[in-house]
Amino acid sequence: MPRFTSRLFIRGVLFLGVVYFLIPIWWLLTASTKSSSELFSSPPLWFGEDFALLDNIVAVLTRQDGLFVRWMLNSLIYAGGGAIGATLLSAAAGYVFAKYSFPGKGALFGAILASILLPASLLVMPLYLLFSSLGMINTMWAVIIPSLVSPFGVFLARITAQESVPDDLLDAARIDGAGEIRIFSTIALPIMGPALLTVFLFSFVGIWNNFFLPMVTLNDAELWPAMLGLYFWGSQPSELNYHFVITGSLLSIIPLAIAFISLQKYWRVGLTAGAVKI
Repeated sequence: MPRFTSRLFIRGVLFLGVVYFLIPIWWLLTASTKSSSELFSSPPLWFGEDFALLDNIVAVLTRQDGLFVRWMLNSLIYAGGGAIGATLLSAAAGYVFAKYSFPGKGALFGAILASILLPASLLVMPLYLLFSSLGMINTMWAVIIPSLVSPFGVFLARITAQESVPDDLLDAARIDGAGEIRIFSTIALPIMGPALLTVFLFSFVGIWNNFFLPMVTLNDAELWPAMLGLYFWGSQPSELNYHFVITGSLLSIIPLAIAFISLQKYWRVGLTAGAVKI
């Protein structure tokens, strides 16, 4: 196949891929501008006669005394707190695996790698029984504590620490009298920064979209994240709820878009570095 034809084919495939991923976002954007009556009477991928986006947003934010705002705040607490904790724990664990030798190191790291293959939903019922015995059901901790564990983050942090943090630099710091915690916090963490931002972003998105665990462990609607709240609205037997769910879904992806756009410079560097060194 000539080079020009090959490039044209590859770009065509990439263009189709971009269109495939953008169509749901475009539909969400156009549907959120329609009233409930226009959702089924207007073209699905274009705007309706009445531009009702602002009215829909106000209706979502004020429904049930502003319960959606509470759900968004809960999602920020779960995703922000869980992602920060998962990033720090992954960085510490990856650094230990990369720079220290101890019995069972290979078997323990293999077990962590194997846990990446386990579906998260498989662990929900054991977690429910554990938190039930500890009296933590229907508390924020039932969602935050499991979110602190990120096997992929440990893997990426180990690769980064192993390849990016020089042993000679650590030895020089030890000779100067620095302790292990100070070496980790002041030398290793800044060097591992781009990869840790990647861990943070992936953890943030994963926790933000987490649905099954909050559904099982949280009974109080005041504690629900946005995903679970929108599902509750959508499951109500009334067609009038559709525009609430659609507009709420549009609002719920704004924090994710802001996080990815504002940090894209760093997480792309982290992903590229990890890919090369793997």
